[in-house]
Amino acid sequence: MKKWGVIALGVIFNIIGIVWILQGLNVLPGSFMTGDITWTVIGFIVAAIGDILIFLSVTKRSNSQK
Repeated sequence: MKKWGVIALGVIFNIIGIVWILQGLNVLPGSFMTGDITWTVIGFIVAAIGDILIFLSVTKRSNSQK
């Protein structure tokens, strides 16, 4: 995957993770996930994966940059 594709995937993971965190904390109502702490934990995990994807794609050097 290209660098920008991985960054975009990381941003999408972050957005989904934040929505799930807010639903789990009962801040964003209107779903079966609202008020369920399990979704808060899952949201943190998904957001962390997004952060890792972004970090790795930004700090990774290609062969031409060495």
